[in-house]
Amino acid sequence: MADRSGIEWTDATWNPVTGCSKITRGCENCYAARFAERWRGIKGHPYEQGFDLRIWPERLDQPARWRKPRKIFVNSMSDLFHKRVPRQFIDKVFEQMEAEDRHIYQVLTKRSSLMRGYLRRRYANGRAPEHIWCGVSVEDSTGKARIKHLQAAPAAIRFLSIEPLLGPVGEIDLDGISWVIVGGESGPNARSLCVEWVLDIRDQCARDDVPFFFKQWGGLTPKAGGRELDGVEHNAMPRYPQAKDRKHELQRQELQMAP
Repeated sequence: MADRSGIEWTDATWNPVTGCSKITRGCENCYAARFAERWRGIKGHPYEQGFDLRIWPERLDQPARWRKPRKIFVNSMSDLFHKRVPRQFIDKVFEQMEAEDRHIYQVLTKRSSLMRGYLRRRYANGRAPEHIWCGVSVEDSTGKARIKHLQAAPAAIRFLSIEPLLGPVGEIDLDGISWVIVGGESGPNARSLCVEWVLDIRDQCARDDVPFFFKQWGGLTPKAGGRELDGVEHNAMPRYPQAKDRKHELQRQELQMAP
């Protein structure tokens, strides 16, 4: 966990769960696994277990200790909806997000059907609060079923992380989608990103008036290829209900919490 992040579309990361298992071709060169496995076997290190799944109850209250409102990427080093994460622990994560609503939480998964089922049970009579953004990862056209699962989930803000983009996605149904992120792969075995794939997604977002964020071209390091697409950085963020009212409320909370 970190109260700052180098990920361009978030402010901080929160990892009440670490470790995961690979389930799609988008996972093959996982940056999180590569990082975690460097520390396997080192006693006392948070990743002494490498990228094996681990639950961290002592981290649940981290957002409560961050006084300044921020965007928080939930489980940047795992997947909250991994089948081995107990449902009771997922409940505790959501309870924390619901309680500490001065923050925005970005929950991203590849296990889209499990997230859909969980949200349907938790918010049976409504939908997730607008400060809890729910997203799915898609790497090419084979992952589009995850978009349908997301669209069927009761979330106020739904987003797509099309990263690493490994092939053409084709026509995307963007109905109910609030935001699209696109990025290339990074690391020593990074697979190349084709500009036509990116432009196709950008143009679909423009057509359907969906905010588009281009994160990176990728390469040996995340920033190796830069972020410009056709000479422009694309940094759009979601437009969500009552955004102005929420901004004013957060400013009020900051003033109340100031020493």
